[in-house]
Parts: sequence; C-alpha cells; structure tokens
Amino acid sequence: MHNHSHTTKSLGARHSESLKAKDVATLDVSRLTSVTDVMVVASGTSSRHVAALADRVIQEARSRNPAAGVEGRAGADWVLVDLGDLVVHVMLAETRQLYDLERLWADMPSDADVGSRQGGL
Repeated sequence: MHNHSHTTKSLGARHSESLKAKDVATLDVSRLTSVTDVMVVASGTSSRHVAALADRVIQEARSRNPAAGVEGRAGADWVLVDLGDLVVHVMLAETRQLYDLERLWADMPSDADVGSRQGGL
C-alpha cells in the first residue's frame, strides 16, 4: 500500500465530522489485510444523511483520486468509498449495528497468519 494513510485518514474523518457523522471510528487494518490500510466507519442519522456524508467524501476523494470506487449509493443504508489505502464506510446506525465491522475486523487474523496456516499459498 502507498503511505498516504495519514492524508486519506484525515480526509475521511474531516468530512465525516463536518457533516455531523455519528460515532466515527478509525481502524488500522494494515496488519490484517493487504487490501487497504485504514477503514473509517461512520453513522448517519437517515438515508439522506448517509448519502450526504458519502457524497462529501466522494467529492473530495475524486479531486485527489479519480479512480475512487463507490458502492451502495442507491440504497444509502451503507455506502462504501474505496480510496485504495483508505476505505470509508458510511452507514445507518441499524446497519452498522447489524454488521458490526469494528468487532469483525478486531477478530480477523492477519493475512500473514492466514498464509502461514495455509502453507504460504
């Protein structure tokens, strides 16, 4: 991964805070997966609020990284913005509680642990 995590982490957190996101959590997953370094998880109070939070992150991200990936904008109960070394999850509180990403990632073995158990495959 590129070492942009400080910049991208502040990007996700700054926009989440500016639009009054609830319960913003930053997860360092760099030792757990090679897919991304940091995840920001934030809650919105309604589908409209989730969409506004995600749109703000997307707008800023695309000015820096036009290839930013976005999933879930249509339903707006969970919008994922993939910036490579940062993934931002903006969710309704109910959706966040259901999937509990913070606990899921805390319980995950690292890629290195999985690889060593599988004989390095």
